[in-house]
Order: sequence, then C-alpha cells, then structure tokens
Amino acid sequence: MTLRKAIPSEIPAIWEILRQAIERRKQDGSQQWQDGYPNEQSIHNDLATDSAYVLIENDEIIAYAAIIFDVEPAYTDIQGKWLTNGDYVVVHRVATSNSVLGKGIATHLFKLIEDLAIASNVYSIKVDTNFDNIAMLKILDKLDYTYCGEVFFRGSARKAFEKVLHKK
Repeated sequence: MTLRKAIPSEIPAIWEILRQAIERRKQDGSQQWQDGYPNEQSIHNDLATDSAYVLIENDEIIAYAAIIFDVEPAYTDIQGKWLTNGDYVVVHRVATSNSVLGKGIATHLFKLIEDLAIASNVYSIKVDTNFDNIAMLKILDKLDYTYCGEVFFRGSARKAFEKVLHKK
C-alpha cells in the first residue's frame, strides 16, 4: 500500500469513497457528516491546499484523508489542553472504501500518516471526531491517541485527540 498526494483526475473516486463513508456514518446512527459536509468541494479545497492524500493498493484508491501540515484554527480554542504546543499534522476527512471494510485499512492509513509526519520532522498529530463516531474512536484508542478535550466545528463539539510521535 502506498500513501501519496491525490491528483485532480481522482476526484470522482475519492468522492465515491467519501459518499460511502457518509452513508456508513448514517447507518451507524452517527450525526457526523450528515449535514452536507464533506462534499465534492471539500476534495477540491484539499487539492488546492496540497492536503489531499490517497491510499493506493493494486492501482486502486482504497482510502482518503486530508493531511494538513498547518495550523487548524479550530484547534487554537480547545476546551481542555493539547499535549504539545509546537508543529503538528492535522488529519481530517478519513474515509475508506466499502471494498476494504474490516481489513484494518484506516488503522494502517494512520500509521502511514505517522511515518509521513516523522519524515517531515513533525512529531505531533492532532485529530478530532464526533462523539458518536465509534469506529474512529476505536482506531484512535488502538493507536494510543490521547483525548485532550473538545474543539468546535460548525457549531458542534468534537472530541480532540493528539499523539506525540518519536524519531525512529
């Protein structure tokens, strides 16, 4: 599996994966992603900011994430406390294809994001998720992310997590 930056011609495939994830959140009873976000414009915005990444296996896109090497404005006002105050990578819009469900792909994606951060000399990853996104909460727990408090996006509280990475 290879994690790499997405290209514009991959927007339809990425959007399909996001649509599948939106539907899974709905089926799981989660409120996350049930308000028209993310949408196809989100992918265009990620491409424009150089933060759109795809996970490829056998020439097929099997997962997507926005990996942002910049400050997330919503993270500056946390109700709680981050573990670190330096540079960090933000991960948003994580989605896997229905074709790979149950195979640990999202967990593997996060491990590759950790490797990418370390290769870029950034030793912190910050992520948030909805309180009812059980699948993501399990992944973050499994990968030893620390719950740091709540941040707010579009008027809703989100659980915020951080993982401090170490040089390999």
